[in-house]
Amino acid sequence: MNNKFPKSFLWGGAISSGQADGGFFEGGKGTDTQSLRYFNPEWSREERNENRDINMTSSRFEAALKTNDTLHYPFKRGIDFYNKYKEDLSLLDELGLQIFRTSIDWSRIFPNGDDESPNEEGIQFYIDLFTECQNRGMKVFATILHYGIPVNLVTKYGGWKNRKTIYFFEKYARTLFERLGDLVDYWLPFNEINCNRFNPYNGCALIKDQEENYNQSIFQAGHHQFVANALAVKAANEILDNPAIGGMIARFTTYPATCKPEDVMQTVLDENYKNYFYTDVMVRGKYPSYTKRMFEELDVSLEIEPGDLELIRDYTVNFISFSYYMSMLTSVDPEYEVTSGNLLSGIKNPHLETSDWGWQIDPIGLRISLNDMYDRYQLPIFIAENGLGAYDKVENNEIHDDYRIDYLSQHIDQMREAIEDGVELLGYTMWGIIDIVSCGTIEMSKRYGVIYVEADDAGNGTLKRIKKDSFYWYQKKIKENS
Repeated sequence: MNNKFPKSFLWGGAISSGQADGGFFEGGKGTDTQSLRYFNPEWSREERNENRDINMTSSRFEAALKTNDTLHYPFKRGIDFYNKYKEDLSLLDELGLQIFRTSIDWSRIFPNGDDESPNEEGIQFYIDLFTECQNRGMKVFATILHYGIPVNLVTKYGGWKNRKTIYFFEKYARTLFERLGDLVDYWLPFNEINCNRFNPYNGCALIKDQEENYNQSIFQAGHHQFVANALAVKAANEILDNPAIGGMIARFTTYPATCKPEDVMQTVLDENYKNYFYTDVMVRGKYPSYTKRMFEELDVSLEIEPGDLELIRDYTVNFISFSYYMSMLTSVDPEYEVTSGNLLSGIKNPHLETSDWGWQIDPIGLRISLNDMYDRYQLPIFIAENGLGAYDKVENNEIHDDYRIDYLSQHIDQMREAIEDGVELLGYTMWGIIDIVSCGTIEMSKRYGVIYVEADDAGNGTLKRIKKDSFYWYQKKIKENS
């Protein structure tokens, strides 16, 4: 077997603006929904797990709107990438990164979401950032929406459950294509679009206690996002020359807990409802037949306006991407032990080790996912996120993270196997290439990066960047395969 990756393969790293940028009070930025997520650094591990804000409450939302506190709102401070991006890109250049994935903050471009014209300071920041990437030989992979929307779109319109948000998003996307299009190589309208079901506040800005029929609001908001996604593809095709514009999900790779037919059937349903529903719409351009039963069982009746289904049909994505962190088991038997994971929990697999946060480590599951997705769609694939969240210890200004090297090495081996299987794999952007505030638990101590950021969960620290052992390992891996 050829141990080398294809010459065209892109080695990269990824962050999101909400978790990294900070600069909350700078550059004309508006308030966004992610910055309202509350965290208390004195919480115990149990309290941190219980307070992940998967379901935002009205009281917590209103309290967040009335404060400039950054101690309890870590996304307001991030790692100050907004001011330190040149220093960070210099490190990524030294690392040998060929592509850098980050998200654009909607509230920097349109602070209220419904503004008549964009904030020029926000536009200029991304011109400067992406130009710096290109000048250093790094391609740019830009996510248009990584969860956070301008909070005014929630308080004034109701967020994604209101159709008007579709057209505010379309205007935002068109602005990006017109002003930044020559600096971006790959576009992604939505990060983990299936998040709207599994984390409705992050995914579609819903506040649970304000919803009469939560499922109805979730899937109606999801329909609006599908239409918005199609309009973004349409705009990209009109404005840009042969744009690479993709769709992304959080990949929930699922195995039956037993070979009982009931468990196998449950696996089919889980794969359809959690994964393929979203990519089927974005790639095949229509709601799949199995959603009829799903909607009936969830008491959902979508309001679909004339022209919606035609837009979804006519403007599909030309590559697919996903985040992959772990796999899980499923069963009709409720008695199994459950463990944590990305966005949702699943049955613990006795054959797998787990991370410090209980996520099951399954490199072969990545190869399975790549084969399944490519076989289904025959479109090129980008691994947009993959990495290990772990506790790191600084010893004499060094971080010896062999556990991360082992995780990355095993997953990269399975990527190569998938390519040998025939999968057309475009590239790999390792998640949290620099330590950032964790999206799930809102803490700094859950670290993914090959570059350490000196800051604790309360925001104390110099923000000094330190190269971990994994930095030098990934640098060598990129060089060997380039």
